[in-house]
Amino acid sequence: MNPLSIAQTIQDKFPKEVKEIVEFRKQVSVIIQRDRAKEILAFLYFNKDFNFDYLVDLCGVDYMGQKKPRFEVVYNLFSMKHRHFFRVRVEVDEDTQDAPDNLSVDTVTDIWRGADWHERECFDLFGIRFKGHPDLRRILMPEDWEGYPLRKDYPLKSDLGDMEWQEYKDLIEFSEKAKQYEVR
Repeated sequence: MNPLSIAQTIQDKFPKEVKEIVEFRKQVSVIIQRDRAKEILAFLYFNKDFNFDYLVDLCGVDYMGQKKPRFEVVYNLFSMKHRHFFRVRVEVDEDTQDAPDNLSVDTVTDIWRGADWHERECFDLFGIRFKGHPDLRRILMPEDWEGYPLRKDYPLKSDLGDMEWQEYKDLIEFSEKAKQYEVR
């Protein structure tokens, strides 16, 4: 079964949840609404015609200023049995006062155990929460870190002055010294 027919099957089964089928350079992805994302992903996992038993990757994307909703969670799936690859994209919007739970999607750790660390990384770097995750906490950044470094509105430079991390200062100094060895 080719990826386009998989996308069409999903659209036939979940017509209200599929927002768009995108084909780009022979890769197909389906953009779905977040409300039933877990159900659709479970369908792809448990359906014997697809058998997407391997979650290759799960990541976040920030489209600040480019489109609404601003964020997406991208699931890259692979079937070991059928040897096909498929991408599912779930749109997630920013939290607002009237919708404080907008920036969240249901966890898929009970479908793919390997999603555990992927979801934690996505939470840590984008601030996207995964409802029902067994241990949603920072995985790369220190616990007291403020903000989400992969968001497009995250400041690239700090104004901490002497309070800047010494490790960061050391890295900048090392980088400057290493420039003499660059091949041009």
